[in-house]
Amino acid sequence: MSRKYLNKVLLGKIENIFKDSVEFIGEEDSPAILTDAKHLLDVLTYLKKEPAIWLNMLSNETAVDYPEYYEMVYHLYSQMVGHTVVVKVRLPKENPVVPSITKIWQSADFQEREIYDLMGIIFEGHSNLKRILLPDDFEGHPLQKNFKALKRETGC
Repeated sequence: MSRKYLNKVLLGKIENIFKDSVEFIGEEDSPAILTDAKHLLDVLTYLKKEPAIWLNMLSNETAVDYPEYYEMVYHLYSQMVGHTVVVKVRLPKENPVVPSITKIWQSADFQEREIYDLMGIIFEGHSNLKRILLPDDFEGHPLQKNFKALKRETGC
């Protein structure tokens, strides 16, 4: 079964409401919404609560390390309507901070902690932002492309 993405009418409605705060990127048959950290919570709240859109499920939250910036990627799905959309936010390499979305979707809690732990992105407003996979005294964030892994003896 193929994915059903938001149609042009609904994307136009989003664009009318958020004007210069959103940009549509990606392919025409699978558009993504690009916004900034400042408008993220407003955009996501609208996408979740607007009856015609009703993207009530956060199916995945992840981050990508590009050479010039980090990109947060939110995959949203409507269980009622059956459509999906991807929302993206680009963050600077220096001081990558984005609002936590745990007040919109509680399921973001562990996903944000994992992203913080492995990528070093700070989720402002997260109630328990600490390492989830690595020891508390671990230095660095191993999924950052500039991370230097320590060599260790194998004993062979």
